[in-house]
Amino acid sequence: MLTRRLAPVKPAFVERVLMRCPGQCAVCRAWSRQQVCSECLQRYARPVPRCWTCAARLPPALAGRREAKCGSCLREAPPLDRSIAALDYSFPWDGLLQHYKFHQAIELRETLLDRLNQALNIAEAEAPDLLLPVPLSPRRLRERGYNQSFELARTLARRRKLICEPELLLRVRSTAQQAQLPLKERGQNVKQAFALEPGRIGELRGCHVVVLDDVMTSGATLFEIARVLRQAGALNVQAWVVARTPDTALD
Repeated sequence: MLTRRLAPVKPAFVERVLMRCPGQCAVCRAWSRQQVCSECLQRYARPVPRCWTCAARLPPALAGRREAKCGSCLREAPPLDRSIAALDYSFPWDGLLQHYKFHQAIELRETLLDRLNQALNIAEAEAPDLLLPVPLSPRRLRERGYNQSFELARTLARRRKLICEPELLLRVRSTAQQAQLPLKERGQNVKQAFALEPGRIGELRGCHVVVLDDVMTSGATLFEIARVLRQAGALNVQAWVVARTPDTALD
């Protein structure tokens, strides 16, 4: 029997106010000057080796090996030149990202961005010519009230003195939520869902472009965007994400 999947329930006003109150770690609830205390960061945010092109977690033995790749990327190279992820999409970051994305917990943006900024420093990431947040459909933007990727991208752009262009990449077709689809259907779900502002396509020729998203799982969305950018002449396309799923079970 089919069951209807309900959208995440937004917390009550009082709960949202409490989530914004300083003084408690969002993970362990210990008193803290930060949203996530230093003890939880030490426990849950340690850097790990990741695939150069899809950011999947690699065995510890590959730590420090530059441009190491997972078996999947060795068999079939993705359309991304590089992917950088700060965290595993697992406890506690999966819950925090869900709050940030669906429950109006915009105050978590700085904590999540701190982790990504640290990962970029460790990876010695080069500054791109353009930073593009993954766009939302108008319907999903109305539901959430803001684009979580754009909020991350514009703040990161200020920190690292990058050019953020939120209106260059367009979502031209509404799609089903990736998380509700089997893995093999996700590529087809986002096919031809993205395009570029027609009058600005020429700006991408020869450019180094970074696409920023909050979570990467199967990679279908970011791979489709990378193909669109390459067709427009982008020379180098990378993905920067806050979290990467330990496997490809979700999107």
